[in-house]
Amino acid sequence: MKPSADIYILGGSQTDFARNWAREGLGLYDMFAETLREAVTNAGIEPAQIGVGHVGNFVAELFAGQGLIGGFFGHVFPELASLPTSRHEAACASGSIAIMSAMRDIEAGHYDIACVLGLELMRNVDGKTGAQYLGSAAWQGREATDCNFPWPFLFDRITREYDQRHGIRGEHLNTIAQINFGNARDNPRAQTRQWQFPEGAFSCDDGLNPVIEGRVRKQDCGQITDGAACVILASEAAAKEHAARLGTRLADIPRIKGWGHRSAPILLEQKLELSAGKPLIFPHANATMGDAIRRAGFAHVTDLDGLETHDCFSVTEYMAIDHSGLTAPGESWKAIEEGRITRDGDFPINPSGGLIGLGHPVGATGVRMVLDCARQVTGRAGGYQLPKAENMLTFNVGGSTTTCASFVVGVG
Repeated sequence: MKPSADIYILGGSQTDFARNWAREGLGLYDMFAETLREAVTNAGIEPAQIGVGHVGNFVAELFAGQGLIGGFFGHVFPELASLPTSRHEAACASGSIAIMSAMRDIEAGHYDIACVLGLELMRNVDGKTGAQYLGSAAWQGREATDCNFPWPFLFDRITREYDQRHGIRGEHLNTIAQINFGNARDNPRAQTRQWQFPEGAFSCDDGLNPVIEGRVRKQDCGQITDGAACVILASEAAAKEHAARLGTRLADIPRIKGWGHRSAPILLEQKLELSAGKPLIFPHANATMGDAIRRAGFAHVTDLDGLETHDCFSVTEYMAIDHSGLTAPGESWKAIEEGRITRDGDFPINPSGGLIGLGHPVGATGVRMVLDCARQVTGRAGGYQLPKAENMLTFNVGGSTTTCASFVVGVG
């Protein structure tokens, strides 16, 4: 396996995930424009330096009736009126695939600076309609056909599979949710930062924490969120010029050190059949993170300082714990009980609040994860800054782990 080329992160931006853009009378373009302008300013570049644009988005055609989003670049900055652009869709991993595509452009030497912008407008429709739109990442007519909410239904199936193979306790899933909501309180961009919870909300009490589907309860669920995130990526040559102009060291600019990308059959049941009788439920998810770690030059996940992971449901984070190698298969509960995944633990997970606490604008999530890790490794995460963060891992999932993507972000 070849080591990754150095891809530097010059800067970026993220919207406030608590905003409801439709209620403000704003739409997808407004979100795109604000995020792009802030990213260019944060990176300290001129718009004309951007050589290529990549957009991560899942279902703007359904939520907003809008396609061809790459055409927005030239409306924000006239200098980008002839910018080559493309859009990438991999459900909740759309942003990560947009980043990988930008990396390939830079590695090939076609462009020195790339802009990656992920976004989703999701709160402009009612909950049932939104669930229907998001369900398009499942195989239509073949799975989740007898439920109101496709994704809680499918991730309940994953919970039951865990229970069958290893056993799983609701209190551990509740703790994951409680940790992530708690982390979000210190994140000024988190959707739930001002939410209040009654005593017992993180329990299996049907009144305080209602069942959505099977063993999936209200607090287990990631949020329906409007939002966008953007990163400005650069080649080593462009990053050196940038550092010299700003009077900083190249080693102080965060970079993507490693990446992993795997896909599996779209049907959840086929994935489970492929891993039947094996300790890991999703071996391809384990391979995705392992690829990123090894490409970055590390041997084990514990060589890193923490993880920003996909917690569309608490069981998804539970899966990421053992599939990353932090524990043996089926023993994620040990890392939870031992306090390893809290912000002051030895391997913090989702210091940002994750999808449960921070929010989950689908097309933006993979980009936001990389941006948050870049902030962590440069000491710019503010109230949710980790005590030690030199190298961080991301794990982003599309569908029922149909698409898995992972990055190692670090300095030095």
